[in-house]
Amino acid sequence: MENKPTQIKNGHDSEKELKRDLTTRQLTMIAMGCAIGTGLFLGSGLAISTAGPGVLISYAIGAFIVLLLMGCLAEMTVAHPSTGAFGFIAEKYMGPMAGYLVRYSYWIANVLAVGVEVSAIAVYMHYWFPTVPGMIWILLFGGVLIYVNATSVNTFATFEYWFSMIKISAIIGFILLGLYVVFGSSSVANIGPENLVNTGGFLPHGWSGVWIAVFISLFSFLGTELIAVTAGEAKDPDVAVPKALKATVFRLSTFYVITLAIMLMIVPWKSAGIDKSPFVKVMEILNIPGASGIMNFIILTAALSAMNSQLYASTRMMFSLSQAKFAPAFLGKVNKKGVPLTALGVSTIGIMVAAAVSAIFPNTSYAFMMGISMFGAIFTWFMVFISHLYFRKAWEKNGGRNLPVKMIGFPYLTVLGAILLAALMITTWFTDFKILLQFGIPWLIFLSIIYFFTRNKKTNVPESLNQQVK
Repeated sequence: MENKPTQIKNGHDSEKELKRDLTTRQLTMIAMGCAIGTGLFLGSGLAISTAGPGVLISYAIGAFIVLLLMGCLAEMTVAHPSTGAFGFIAEKYMGPMAGYLVRYSYWIANVLAVGVEVSAIAVYMHYWFPTVPGMIWILLFGGVLIYVNATSVNTFATFEYWFSMIKISAIIGFILLGLYVVFGSSSVANIGPENLVNTGGFLPHGWSGVWIAVFISLFSFLGTELIAVTAGEAKDPDVAVPKALKATVFRLSTFYVITLAIMLMIVPWKSAGIDKSPFVKVMEILNIPGASGIMNFIILTAALSAMNSQLYASTRMMFSLSQAKFAPAFLGKVNKKGVPLTALGVSTIGIMVAAAVSAIFPNTSYAFMMGISMFGAIFTWFMVFISHLYFRKAWEKNGGRNLPVKMIGFPYLTVLGAILLAALMITTWFTDFKILLQFGIPWLIFLSIIYFFTRNKKTNVPESLNQQVK
């Protein structure tokens, strides 16, 4: 078929059933809400213990990778504001199998990330109720957020907006308090910039520790790509998506690096871990009455917020899989409020997995869940870079419209992003995060086998993928 499009369609026609109600402000808060979760409030302790003060470099590298990712994603999402997002784009420009693998990998990443967040919730609740099994909290809070996601996208967005406001306000308050304690008060001993080099120097575990911690830092940034998923329900994608992406990356990078720097100046890096949040440890060291309990409540809210967003993302990706005929048709149906309810039900399995893992491995459930969830995320991000190489070439060749946002440094920065992510995935094989590849490689093999056995039975790819000229 001759391929000379003048207008490239955005997504599957059936996605019109979703409500386009999300504003730029809501898109930004949803992405911030998804990204500012346990990766910062609890996972940062794991990153600090891995790299020491050099974790600041780790998060800076992580932020750079995400900046490259957002540049590619912004361009492609404006061109195709679809709920299928990068899955739809991979399918359109690389082929059906690529879209299939990306969608299912991103779906499983978010399903399992929901489990990571809810596992962290059990850790936070242990602060107040040390004798109550974590599985109780997992099931309780899981049920509440399933209800929120089952109402309407506006209800979800409203909850997420206020969840995000609470934790962003808390981070700003933490930064201001920390700056005062470190630089404005002389009454607190053993606190100050010297803590960045006192115990083993700035790089106590060398550059290898810094590099490994980049992987952990990426979990903290997981969720920024959610803006591309929400584009299918955005009011004005051309304006809202680029603005939301830029605001999200800038705010996250600033919050993470400054917050971690202050934390390291107050809490000796060897005290970091995942038995409780480093934020709570800071409050305990400062001995502010009631502050540690308040901070624990705030980071509990942060975990609920991230879990809420990830449940939304996994639901929409399963909806997209059904629309592309890669999943049963009933998963692509929406109720009267525009919510894909059956896709939501299937996407709650991460809560069940987390409950089981928490019961079997109560002391290591968080790190285990993070390891297996990260493969789908990093693989998806890697495929975003590869898709962008195909997209830009086809878009320019076929005379696509002049987009309001474009990735700079193409193709060099796009290729650099892909290389960095590939290197990180390979590196995990030689670390404690070996579970990433132990889970990820069999997962891709499994998906590939299922694809080849079912592709002949699958209905043809929707015309919106093949018919490019109207």
